[in-house]
Order: sequence, then structure tokens, then C-alpha cells
Amino acid sequence: MSVTIVNHPCLQHKITLLRDASTENAAFRALLLEVTQLLAYEATRTLPVENVRIHTPLSDTSSPILSGRKPAVVALMRAGLGMADGILRLLPSAPLGHIGVYRDPETREAQTYYCKLPADLEGRTVLVVDAVLATGNTAAAACDLLRKAGAGRLEYISVLAAPEGITHLQAEHPDVSITCGHLDESLNEDGFIVPGFGDLGRRLFGTA
Repeated sequence: MSVTIVNHPCLQHKITLLRDASTENAAFRALLLEVTQLLAYEATRTLPVENVRIHTPLSDTSSPILSGRKPAVVALMRAGLGMADGILRLLPSAPLGHIGVYRDPETREAQTYYCKLPADLEGRTVLVVDAVLATGNTAAAACDLLRKAGAGRLEYISVLAAPEGITHLQAEHPDVSITCGHLDESLNEDGFIVPGFGDLGRRLFGTA
């Protein structure tokens, strides 16, 4: 598994604005979309390409396009919903799926309550988006579902990650690549990432 922390200055600037408690819902949503586009650019760097012959206004040339089956995008609900459009701006024809997983507040175990995936995941690269990789329990559960559905290469994209989450996902799915914007310090006693964003439901949707 590869772990890529994207240290681009523009990305780090936007993540700081996301963290700021004074950033209101509308600005938070817009920033999350922009951050996702920057992360997706890095996560898709190794997608395969092939050369095709095209006609420009001036001459014929050989130029690269994406080859093979188009990547799919799977958003983890709810935080991943704020990220899906950012990737679809980069890959507008990608099929989009959704997985609803929540962490039980007592056991911290992942509980799946919704799963709607593209019907033809077999062999596709799947870009899994979630705003934070905290304990790694929901990430691992989502990857379990995608593997059972026949997904090929898995790329997990998050804005923030905790060391504990990366360790857990690596242990459960050592072949999954991770791209994130920042590696945060740790998890607190309640299993929330610190310093993090705070309450993602409130920040993104205006609800707890």
C-alpha cells in the first residue's frame, strides 16, 4: 500500500480554512469540493493511458487518453457526499456509488446501513472518498464491500487522516492506496480525529 500526503501550498491553505471554526457552511462546502479536486488530481496520477491519433487544427498527432475501463467513484455517506462532485469534475463520465457506514458510538465498530454500487465494478479502479480517515473501521468495512463487488484497484481519498486509521486500513487491506491532504496528530478518547474539522455533519450540511 502507498500512502501519499499531498503537501501542496494551495491545498494546505484550503485545509486551514476548512479547519477554521468561523468558516460557514456554504464556504465549507465550496472549499471541500476544491480540496477534493486537488486530491483527486494526485490520486489519479498513475491511471493508465494509451496514445491515439487525432487531428488538431494544424496537423495530425499522437496524443494520450485514459485507457481501459473508466474509474468509478464511491462516496462514503455522509461526509463523502461533499466530495463526490469534486472528483466528477475531473472524471465526469465516472459511475458513482454510495455506501452508508456509521461508527457505533459504544463499540466504535462499523455498521453498514446503505450500499448502492455501480453494477459493473469488475476490474475497475475505484476512488473511495471520505473526508476523514479516523479509526479506519468504516474505511475497512467499505473496502470489504467493494472487494466483494469485484472492484479492482482501490484508491482511498480523504482530506485528513489519523495515524491509527492508516495503520488499521493497512492491516485490513494492504493493497489499498491512500491519498490525503494532512496527517493529523491522533484520535481523542472518543475516537475523533484531532485537530480535525469538528462535527462534519454540522460543518457540511448544517445538521448534527
